[in-house]
Amino acid sequence: MSGAPNDDREPPSSSRKGRRSALRVRRLPVTFSSDIRRVITRFFDPGGAARIRNVAERVNALSDTQVDRILDDIFLRFRTRHGNIASALEENYRTAMALIGESDHASHNRRMLIGAYLTAEYSIESAALFNPSIVPHHSQRNLPAGAVRFIMSLRATGEGHVSSIVFRTGVIYSDHRIQIDPCSRLTRPGRVVPDKQYEKALFRRKLNDIGVYEAVADLVLDRLADSFTSAQLEQAITAVRVAASGEVPFEKTLQDIRWLARSNYQLELSAETAASEVVIFPQTSNESHGIEDLRMVRFVDDDGTITYYGTCTAFDGYRVLPQLIETRDFLTIGVHTINGARAQNKGMALFPRRIGGHYVMCSRIDGENLYIMASDIVHFWESAELLQTPRSPWEFVQIGNCGSPLETPQGWLLLTHGVGPMRTYCIGAMLLDLDDPLKVIGCLDEPLVAPTERERDGYVPNVAYTCGAMIHNGQLYLPFATSDIITRFATVSLDSLLSRLVN
Repeated sequence: MSGAPNDDREPPSSSRKGRRSALRVRRLPVTFSSDIRRVITRFFDPGGAARIRNVAERVNALSDTQVDRILDDIFLRFRTRHGNIASALEENYRTAMALIGESDHASHNRRMLIGAYLTAEYSIESAALFNPSIVPHHSQRNLPAGAVRFIMSLRATGEGHVSSIVFRTGVIYSDHRIQIDPCSRLTRPGRVVPDKQYEKALFRRKLNDIGVYEAVADLVLDRLADSFTSAQLEQAITAVRVAASGEVPFEKTLQDIRWLARSNYQLELSAETAASEVVIFPQTSNESHGIEDLRMVRFVDDDGTITYYGTCTAFDGYRVLPQLIETRDFLTIGVHTINGARAQNKGMALFPRRIGGHYVMCSRIDGENLYIMASDIVHFWESAELLQTPRSPWEFVQIGNCGSPLETPQGWLLLTHGVGPMRTYCIGAMLLDLDDPLKVIGCLDEPLVAPTERERDGYVPNVAYTCGAMIHNGQLYLPFATSDIITRFATVSLDSLLSRLVN
């Protein structure tokens, strides 16, 4: 879809008589809505090992002709809905056999059919598609002058309010038109593989951070080299468990060590995978209730290396855990824990380059105020300094960032969100010094974007929210979600916005 700018806004209170005129925020006729047809496959447990065994026995009691006929019908109805349905059925069959402790002895078609009975489709966007973040695409080939290709992440929510991360791509042209690339009907969650190598010093530091019993952790790590694989870690855990003779205090620590290793993994996708087919779906226990609100940034290191980072939140139903997603091509995607004394709460956003040789992050570690953190290791954050507290009525409940800061000649443009009366979420802006982001140059007294009357109703009412914007050709391009149900686009003149912040 594409669209030209129009003016569809409610003037904020700053346009009232006696106040400065409102910034002109133009809402574009470009929207992103959920697509209930986009599904992934998940392992379906009908109720434990006994139920799984019953299913397998019933399938094995069928004749070869019955098996072939049922399986043919399944492939006829489902093969166009998935990139490789056979692979999914095979994987779920193997998962089931591991759960019930049986060896793989069935014929190929019987494995496929048992796998089909233990597979369910999950509609990843059935409830909502919201909280976008946008950055320049890693490929800018074959574009006309003045155009830029972008990649945008969104939070997709389905049955049971389980959230995953999906992507869309498009082009912004020199005349400010936005063209959205067609979204694939297929989805590809990616093959999960453990990290190839773990560094012992970093792994030990992470264990200390999550409070693992140090003496037991040392028993495991002392059996490992400075760099080790997941298989070597499993061997060390097994050896310690045997040596412990079943002592209870050891077991929880060993499980915590295994949990940490499995919380750091990679997703691998085939080379032909389009960005809109990529799904980052919960894979570990700490993500079991969703991966939320990815804040993407195109990070340029001091040596010119470009890495796409994304900070997000994993939720297990009881606690939130900050995570860092990192990739260079969106085909190999690392998912890692963020650790340290200040790796707390939600809304961590990485600056797009080092400042003074350090990684810098904007965060909200206490649920209410904005902080600036600095670190020499992107996965560890030990200290934080207060940047801003709620100061205007529209943000009296709490403030937070709305994505990674954007670099301008006048300073770091940081979009913020504030929560006001009736839990209304609005988007604001502030400007920070380029060399010392703890220095605030200016803040908007009124929201940049507030939910209009027609944007107020949805999954979560009265919300305007974004996880990241992009600057191009003198304009701030701001994708934002309204009431956690649909995503829209707005633009504002960068010069006008900076002038207001500076003055």
